Amino acid sequence: MNIYQIVPNLGYGDGVGNEILAIDRLLKEKKYHTAVYAIVTDQRIPSDVAYPFDTMPEVKNDDIVILHLAVGSDINEWFKTANCRKIVRYHNITPARYFEDYSHDSFHACESGLEEIKGLNATPEYCLADSDFNKRDLIQYGYQMPIDVVPILIRFSDYETEPDESILNQYKDDKTNILFTGRVVPNKKQEDVILAFYYYQKYYNRNSRLFLVGSYDGMELYYNRLADYINALGVQNVIFTGHIKFNQILAYYHLADIFLCMSEHEGFCIPLAEAMYFQIPIIAADNAAVGETLGEGGILLDSNDCLMAAGCIDRILKDEKLRTEILQGQRKELQRFEPEKVGEQLIEHIIRFYESDSVAEVEE
Repeated sequence: MNIYQIVPNLGYGDGVGNEILAIDRLLKEKKYHTAVYAIVTDQRIPSDVAYPFDTMPEVKNDDIVILHLAVGSDINEWFKTANCRKIVRYHNITPARYFEDYSHDSFHACESGLEEIKGLNATPEYCLADSDFNKRDLIQYGYQMPIDVVPILIRFSDYETEPDESILNQYKDDKTNILFTGRVVPNKKQEDVILAFYYYQKYYNRNSRLFLVGSYDGMELYYNRLADYINALGVQNVIFTGHIKFNQILAYYHLADIFLCMSEHEGFCIPLAEAMYFQIPIIAADNAAVGETLGEGGILLDSNDCLMAAGCIDRILKDEKLRTEILQGQRKELQRFEPEKVGEQLIEHIIRFYESDSVAEVEE
């Protein structure tokens, strides 16, 4: 048996790319014959870790191919006709409507990608969604094969890397630091994070700062509108980092006093797990898979009520007992994402699927 992971674009440092490499490492540790193939691979990923898709060997009918599904691609069409055992690892796709006013390319990529995902609904024998939210999407799109839910595999040992010292020193002062990490894209609603911070700064604490950590490449129009919004509000100390190195991202986690997420669409939301790991109290709006990821940890808002979010920031930072309870809850929730536990779940599901003679056996 060979186990191949395939993906259109294997990114460096993004959630899907990190999971693919973590699964690859895990399978190799378990002595399975495995490889990763991608149409485009980030140059920072070693050439002996992932290979060009056009060099993939001809698959045999007992090989397992795991398609990481999050965008439209020619790989999806190849997957339909491949003669092998087929698993979809579904990471969701952002609704195109979020990009309509900001990026023609992103809008059409998401729109066509969603149609491709719907068109694959009879192709895999088995699906692994990384959240119940994503599983419900697949069912809505007509996927009738067995679907199990296993969280994204996150190698928390990577977060023990030393944070960038220059950033720690730059912001080493008495300001309260609010953090959100994630690409600067419309579905993540950075404008609501900014508005909540504006209310917090105006009504509770002028000695505060907001870090918006993430790339806005390709989303310059959205970024410019956010910059105009900041100027119109008159809010101070809002820092956009743009695309930065991993150890620099870690520095902002070390600096943060509160993690604030107002995103409207997340298939899983890895930054919430990261904030739990760094023991940062979390406030998040209950949208898409956010509440599912957060579980009983943090403060979950019923809506994107920015004034309420500002009040929660103030309450948590002033109430030590509440803050301690929140962090205790987050530590408990973090156990769901322990890499050893998640890795074993993934291996168990993949091997059980391989050993089954029919989809009915997988369901059992």
